[in-house]
Amino acid sequence: MPLMSFPPVARSIRPAPALRNAALVLSAMVAMLLSLLTAAPALAHDELSSSNPPAGGAVDVLPATVELMFSQVPSGIGAEVQILDDSGTDWAEGAPRIVNASAQQAVRQGAPGGEYTVNWRVVSSDSHPIEGSFTFTAASGAAAAVPDAATTGVPLETAEADSPDTEVAGVSDFPWSIIVMIAVLLALAVGLGITARRRLSR
Repeated sequence: MPLMSFPPVARSIRPAPALRNAALVLSAMVAMLLSLLTAAPALAHDELSSSNPPAGGAVDVLPATVELMFSQVPSGIGAEVQILDDSGTDWAEGAPRIVNASAQQAVRQGAPGGEYTVNWRVVSSDSHPIEGSFTFTAASGAAAAVPDAATTGVPLETAEADSPDTEVAGVSDFPWSIIVMIAVLLALAVGLGITARRRLSR
């Protein structure tokens, strides 16, 4: 009597544990890469951190220089600061000076007391222009200005080169560490993908 033959039972093929682990690691690296790409632009943008006189504050005497402090070193190219009184007269003297992470704007002599509006515009360390406005009040007019590069006619580039406190904007502020981390993650992701493909083919 002939033996009955039965069709082979299909076996469910499960991925090897190594492949599952590689897929999980690859998914985690892709998620981390996307988060870094999303966070990189936010980290690069600068903002006005404080000012002297402070925004919305009051001082007894209008200072000879209005100072704007930023979160990073702005560029001196295209920087502009207006110091407007109640009548709209601009009392800014010359171009602002970039010293470290601040923009210093000299005030012309003879400026009266009262409320002032400061309009500012600079190019941030990520090469994007940023601007803003704030007000303050001075009980009396401006004090005598101290001669500096803004009032003596010295070019901005010369003043920045001679000042030991002046830094070149946009050189060390670029997030190179994030770029290097992204490159390493991409290399690891490619390596894991190649290894998983070879094991799957075997």
